[in-house]
Amino acid sequence: MSPPDHETRAGASPADLVLASTSPYRRELLARLGIPFRCVPPPFDESAFPREGLAPRALAERLAEEKARSVAAIEPDAVVIGSDQLVAIDGEVLGKPGTPDRAIDQLARLSGRTHELLTAVVVTSAGGVERYLDRTRMTMRALDRAAIERYVAADRPLDCAGSYRLEDRGIALFEAIEGEDYTAIVGLPLIRLVTTLRGLGFLVP
Repeated sequence: MSPPDHETRAGASPADLVLASTSPYRRELLARLGIPFRCVPPPFDESAFPREGLAPRALAERLAEEKARSVAAIEPDAVVIGSDQLVAIDGEVLGKPGTPDRAIDQLARLSGRTHELLTAVVVTSAGGVERYLDRTRMTMRALDRAAIERYVAADRPLDCAGSYRLEDRGIALFEAIEGEDYTAIVGLPLIRLVTTLRGLGFLVP
């Protein structure tokens, strides 16, 4: 069950906290910290953002910042968290497949190989902007086409970059995941975020 939006600001917090996202996964992660916050969809057209010439890491960082800044423009007194996550292999970004056939093709490309899951976070406040990026190495098991097709039919990961849902059966596709913060693979690296929010005066246990 998704947590409710939090409309009341904690007394010790310096500002409203806003998550610039519609992702239920990021919303549930941030709710773990027990800080009141609101979710505001970023008024930013990600599909129209120019990507040519940007390496995967730079693209993830730019998209996270555009999301945060677009919400900060309408929430000027808030602390705003923007985040973006990309799957990258061979220097190329794999987007959301959209169709089962494209999902099967993506997973066939990732099968038996190691790719990167890049999770960028940008936090804007009256004091400035803080940016960081989490890199997780994801090693997928060697999968035959029948296994890939069964997985796509079961999880329907058509709106997931890389064509897998780690929160569901997608975790069974992997033989190793190497990173500093397991919450980053869901979409929001809480370890670094807690440090940032504490520095801004939010009460985090």
